[in-house]
Amino acid sequence: MTAGYAATVMDLLPGRPRLLALGEPTHGEDALLQLRNDLFRQLVEDEGYRTLTIESDCLMGLVVDGYVTSGAGGLDDVMERGFSHGWGAYQGNRDLVRWMRGYNDGRPGPEQVRFAGFDGPLEMAAAASPREVFAALHGYLAARVDAGLLPCTAATLDELIGEDGQWTDPAVMWDPAKSVGRSPDAVRLRLLADELVAALDEQTPQLIPESRESGDREGWNRARLYARTVTGLLRYHHWMADTSPDRLARLCAARDSMMAANLLAIEGPALAHGHNGHLQRVRSEMRMGGALLRWWGAGAIVSAHLGEQYGFVATAVGTIRHRGVDVPAPDTVEGMLYASPRQRRVVDARRFAGLELTARHSPWFGYAPLDPAHVDRADGIAFVREC
Repeated sequence: MTAGYAATVMDLLPGRPRLLALGEPTHGEDALLQLRNDLFRQLVEDEGYRTLTIESDCLMGLVVDGYVTSGAGGLDDVMERGFSHGWGAYQGNRDLVRWMRGYNDGRPGPEQVRFAGFDGPLEMAAAASPREVFAALHGYLAARVDAGLLPCTAATLDELIGEDGQWTDPAVMWDPAKSVGRSPDAVRLRLLADELVAALDEQTPQLIPESRESGDREGWNRARLYARTVTGLLRYHHWMADTSPDRLARLCAARDSMMAANLLAIEGPALAHGHNGHLQRVRSEMRMGGALLRWWGAGAIVSAHLGEQYGFVATAVGTIRHRGVDVPAPDTVEGMLYASPRQRRVVDARRFAGLELTARHSPWFGYAPLDPAHVDRADGIAFVREC
């Protein structure tokens, strides 16, 4: 990575954003993960950034954060238990975690770098049971407030949740009739989740001072994470049971809403890394089950809240030859960038405004080229010539 790469990104922005998002057009390519790692290192060393958040399970991310801040656990175990979607198997992510742990070694807490996942506890084919996050939120409150202030016991939650397998059944993705997301027990669970979150809010004058006095500010932050996650997860399961034509679009919107809430909760300055489709400012689109789905993604939501405090750099690639993605046509965004022999560079996205360019089409479903109609809504484009 060329020295000053982070500075080039910052020069494209009106100021240092609270949240800088680096998108990618496909997942799992080592060249893209190494680009992210290099950018984050420079942001930490030169721009004062202290947090990296990626498109991975927000609850599992706590395992990674515990390791990079304290060395808790072994690296192999952390890579297995700290990432969703199989991300822990990628060398680029392993290199990242190892670097973060090494950077933090011997540094006081305020100077350490932190890790977070911003996705919900969701996979493409299924969503998690609400048991873990319900137990975590209820347990936090039960240890700190009078039992009479809680809407139920832990045993009641366990009884209503039932078998975890009924929540995680992958058949639900294509057959809403198999979902328990709108069962009487699920409806009651949503009400109880709302009451638990309300109890957390109501007890804020007690809980925040106690967390400061005990030095357990992280406990409070985790409780807020549990509160966001339990309500979002139950909402996602609710839409899993939907039978309307808008079901899949509502699921996409529910997932991105959870992502946005997690991103907004992060104390900046932070770098977020995920798919362009999640982090872009414009409405997201995807074909699934033969239908064109459209919804507002996490980046669009966060951008609406933060304004200039949200920066977005989209990543584009020239070729992914092992996936059948060959040299781009010269009249595409990627084709114009490919004309330069440089392997990696950052350019101002506004240079493509008003140009008559065609959309690139990928022979591989796992790669999403940039849309020339909206490319100038990014602040910059990070280009990787060969993946």
